[in-house]
Amino acid sequence: MKFSWTYQDSAPIKVRTFLGMHGVTRALMIVAKYHGGDILVNGQHVWTINLMQTGDQATLVLPDETASENVDSSDDPIDILYEDNDYLILNKPAGVASVPAHNVARADSLVNRVKGYYQRQNYADQVTHIATRLDKNTSGIVVFPKHHFAHSAFDQQLKQHRVVKKYQAIVAGNLTVQHGLIDAPIQRDPESFVKRQVGAVAGKNSQTEYWRQRQGKRACLVSVLLHTGRTHQIRVHFSYLKHPLVGDDMYGGPDWMQRQALHCGNLNFYSPFLQRYIEINCPLPADMQEFIDQM
Repeated sequence: MKFSWTYQDSAPIKVRTFLGMHGVTRALMIVAKYHGGDILVNGQHVWTINLMQTGDQATLVLPDETASENVDSSDDPIDILYEDNDYLILNKPAGVASVPAHNVARADSLVNRVKGYYQRQNYADQVTHIATRLDKNTSGIVVFPKHHFAHSAFDQQLKQHRVVKKYQAIVAGNLTVQHGLIDAPIQRDPESFVKRQVGAVAGKNSQTEYWRQRQGKRACLVSVLLHTGRTHQIRVHFSYLKHPLVGDDMYGGPDWMQRQALHCGNLNFYSPFLQRYIEINCPLPADMQEFIDQM
């Protein structure tokens, strides 16, 4: 896989500096130079400390990525919302894990299903990079970068809080405000390896913004925007408000659904490869829509 850029400024610049301006990390440069790829300027092999002049074209050549033998492949179906040369974006159904568990005989997760899909498509890059994850019983958008560079570019945007993810949740009770911000630090529950809780001492800064969309007699549909990305953040914060998610037995939600009523329905990020923003919308699954219709 090759990526090329032309240098337009007048002052000489080091190859590594120019590549860094285009999101190429040091780790990617090492892969290119020492693990089967290459770095070229005007078609010639160069070192990253070499200088580029105006009009020079730098090319990053990355080797094909071989899949791990430790990851099983699955022929189970995937629901593709979007695909290009760099990103595969799926609608994860509730009940399917994002990544395989270590304690099951036959792993079935999105990672396993994507590996099977890559094999059937005969893609050159077979590594199943996963950039966003959802809890097993949460539905919605999950992003699979299709190569190392795409994963690195997406991760940089995540760290800079430039990836916008919006969720929809059904919470118990009557919300008294149309729009609110939950600002409460989240930490591990000392009595559980999995569970989280609000805690002022050891908690990390956590902010969840929400908008009331529909209010029913016993529950409310809300739209949620995360300003931080803590484990179980939405579930913990609404439980803290005394409005736990419907179906979320871990955090005290009523058992009106067979899983927590949480769905990742919108994603917006920038593709440096297409040089444009990509926005994905994913409709509510049938179980949440049915509950709302009856609400």
